[in-house]
Amino acid sequence: MNFKMTIDNKLFFVRWFILIVIAYLSVQVASAKEMQTDSIATGKATKNALYQHASPYLDMHGRDPVRWQEWNASTLQKAREQNKLIFVSSGYFSCHWCHVMQRESYQHDEVAKLLNAHFIPVKVDRELNSALDAQLIDFTERTQGHAGWPLNVFVTPDGYPLVGMTYVPTDNFIKVLKILNKQWLEGPGPLRNMAQAASAELSAAEVSTSGKISKSWVDELNKIFIYQSLSSADTMQGGFGEQNKFPNVPKLSTLLELYARDKSNKQIRDFLLLSLDKMASQGLRDQLGGGFYRYTVDPGWQIPHFEKMLYDNALLASLYYRAAVIFENDHYRKIADEVLEFIINDLATNSSAFAASLSAVDNHGTEGGYYLWTNETLKQKLSAEEYKLIRLYWGVSGAPDLEDGHHFVEVMDVVTLAKELKVSEEDVTSKLQSVRKKLLKTRSQRVIPKDEKILTAWNALSLSAFIAGAKHNKHYEHVASELIGYFRDKLWDSEQKELHRAYSDIASLGGGSLEDYAYTAQALLAWWQLKKRDEDRKWLEEILAQAWQRFYGHQGWILAENMLLKYGSGQTIVSDGPLPSPSSVLIETTYQFAELTNNGKWKEQALRALNVGHQDMREQAFYYASQLGALLIVKGLD
Repeated sequence: MNFKMTIDNKLFFVRWFILIVIAYLSVQVASAKEMQTDSIATGKATKNALYQHASPYLDMHGRDPVRWQEWNASTLQKAREQNKLIFVSSGYFSCHWCHVMQRESYQHDEVAKLLNAHFIPVKVDRELNSALDAQLIDFTERTQGHAGWPLNVFVTPDGYPLVGMTYVPTDNFIKVLKILNKQWLEGPGPLRNMAQAASAELSAAEVSTSGKISKSWVDELNKIFIYQSLSSADTMQGGFGEQNKFPNVPKLSTLLELYARDKSNKQIRDFLLLSLDKMASQGLRDQLGGGFYRYTVDPGWQIPHFEKMLYDNALLASLYYRAAVIFENDHYRKIADEVLEFIINDLATNSSAFAASLSAVDNHGTEGGYYLWTNETLKQKLSAEEYKLIRLYWGVSGAPDLEDGHHFVEVMDVVTLAKELKVSEEDVTSKLQSVRKKLLKTRSQRVIPKDEKILTAWNALSLSAFIAGAKHNKHYEHVASELIGYFRDKLWDSEQKELHRAYSDIASLGGGSLEDYAYTAQALLAWWQLKKRDEDRKWLEEILAQAWQRFYGHQGWILAENMLLKYGSGQTIVSDGPLPSPSSVLIETTYQFAELTNNGKWKEQALRALNVGHQDMREQAFYYASQLGALLIVKGLD
């Protein structure tokens, strides 16, 4: 990060001293993550303010010896009164390394004593407070070069982030705590000033238009995005990057739409087909249950971290439905159907809405244990013929690829397998269905922890996916209809005209953020187009009005109302993350609604919000795929 020349040299030194120390202490992180730790925490079970919280993730930390607080105005007031740095740790229930750091550090006596005595420790469920998490992620990425979960950021009592990090082994974490406490006690002034300077440097300027949107400008952005995407593309394995692999649905979706408009680009076509095929056939996808994991730890899509998120599966179902249309490939539609069946079967709650996630760790504390198979179990549950079949189909031969068993990946497709066995493809498909049925019955006896809280934004994404599936399956229309009812009854306050962030049992959990409104509006637009009911149109228009009023102003976009963190006061354009940019989704939905209703006011609003950030888009189009997607739907360009 480049600071302005007016920043005092001493602040420069202090900040970089801290960053260098943390970088030095974190050297062992990579090697530590290569193996499961057997560290035994020494902290005694106790109760803190998070005990029996409605969030399973926060409740999980309710017996830590660390005296965790929630992120709110009272906590910041306490930090100011006691003149202590705030330690904000953000994570989520199904995160493997969040569990590891809890076991190693947050249940460790010395860590707890340091945090309790010298800091105000705050635990955040990133799924409940996505706006805060997004800002802390942005800060950590831009100051450390990378970010992830568990996300740990030290914040001044005034609400300015000072320094951030991800997983750190216990011994090194203790050293970080001692160094920062020593620096703060010796004189908090320089650190306060440094945090404020960093926030000012990284915060967005006031929004202004960048000139007229033109067809030539959009064409230029298309070329830049394609170039940057293909430069980052793994043309051998699919996906982006050369290390761990995430689905990156926003980027793939925009490439898909660009290809739909110009099918002459064979390079895009080949990359999309490769990526779609690899993600579905290899280790990113549960070959038995149909759902997708969050990411793989290797570039070849082989070994996942085993958490499953509602948002990933909803986005991927929509992606495969769209790909099925563009490539006229019924296999992609089948994959999307199987994802929706996974959501229905595995993420069901006692309501018509869906749970947030399934843990990576089973009830015995084994990562992936719910999904892995030993040779002994397979031989016991399957016939000799079936075992031979899966040895060829899923490569189940020899020692398991993981310590706790085999993780299934497709090594031979059905057509090739049928030729190998000299039988029909129908016969192979039938036998594989029998195998899946047997193994799923066995797996159903296992236990995988579920985060039951119902998130508005993620359920909105799943609603969009079910509406896409409803075009060929009436059952999915019924599921979507039931989910619409849940939104009306539980997630939307018709009197206050606001969305809730989440719902658990009988209580709402916080006010809605930009992504809640944007994704809900997107889903309602699709539902209104499907059912053509005036009541849905009126509801959609109300949500659009509230979204623009609450989250967009002269300083650009804010991700949530009443933000306490003094960082990123407004964003000209919002980049994509694992989820599509909520501002871009809102813009696109608003423009489409305006086109359908001939509403000039909404069209002008959408165009004005699109007509900014030209330079950012040119320089980093790859990170603004959804914004480009919104530009693609604008009609009547000069």
